[in-house]
Amino acid sequence: MTFVRTFLGDIEPEKLKFTYSHEHIVCIPPYWKERNEDDLLLDDESKSLQDVIDFKNAGGNTIVDATAVDYGRQVEAVKRISEKTGVNIIGTAGFNKAFLWDASLKDNVKSIVGYFKTYGEWIENASVNDLADYVIKEIEEGLEGTNIRGGQLKFGTGYNSISPLEEKTIRAIAIAHKETKAPIHSHTEAGTMALEQIEILKEEGINLEYVAFGHMDRNLDPYYHLQIAKTGAFLCFDGIGKIKYAPESSRIEAILNLVKHGFKDQILISGDTARKSYYKHYKYGLGLEFIIKKWIPRFIDQAEAEGFDGKKLIEDFFINNPMRCFSFKK
Repeated sequence: MTFVRTFLGDIEPEKLKFTYSHEHIVCIPPYWKERNEDDLLLDDESKSLQDVIDFKNAGGNTIVDATAVDYGRQVEAVKRISEKTGVNIIGTAGFNKAFLWDASLKDNVKSIVGYFKTYGEWIENASVNDLADYVIKEIEEGLEGTNIRGGQLKFGTGYNSISPLEEKTIRAIAIAHKETKAPIHSHTEAGTMALEQIEILKEEGINLEYVAFGHMDRNLDPYYHLQIAKTGAFLCFDGIGKIKYAPESSRIEAILNLVKHGFKDQILISGDTARKSYYKHYKYGLGLEFIIKKWIPRFIDQAEAEGFDGKKLIEDFFINNPMRCFSFKK
């Protein structure tokens, strides 16, 4: 049996249709809130709703919300947006990255473990199996005590490093995957450490075809991309529109290089729109419609100039590949 788990229930993979593979819709990360980093707080449900409406009106159908518990998920708000728009939204169980765990997260942690003051303290004191049990519960019962079940698992690591606590969460996610068959998303800080993550996942006996590695366009190294692709994993180019990191020409060249080497079926595209300044209805940014309205035509032009069927590749990246990537296969 194959299905995709969304905020509103399980659906057939074919119902995903046009999909963004890594976004954030409503989230209030405690780490950034404590530091008064307002740009990183997506805290107005009505404004996020308007951007999701733009996405739908432009032709979008599904969004993967990659917000984990330690990044300030607002589960009920995101569910309401899905209900109001009819856009499928996939939720995320698991963890983001270690530096966020230093923040005081007493309210959320109290609901999880009762008494630990921070996620770092919780993860340090909990066993790998305890962490796995928590994540399994988020997939099979609901996120943060709700009945809204997660549709993917997540772990993350820092820039050019994997801390012992991060390794612990990777192994916990591996256990949870084997129990639930949920797909896995990896946060790689600035696109680093994917190969090292892969070694840990291999030790845990994980089939890499169930894993998507995020932020691949933060590290535009063709050799590195090919080594990841050879494992069968998905590569998520989720920084579209973020010219401060790289021009679109470089992203597209990296994507087409993977296509040239036969890996078109392992590519995902999204925007990781996690700042108010990226959203149209918060601070006049490019918004959730940008990829559909502006980037896709640009990609098709560049792809066809190099002899590819650009429209077919777009169908693969946004429709066919997400159907496989985000499916539970039981």
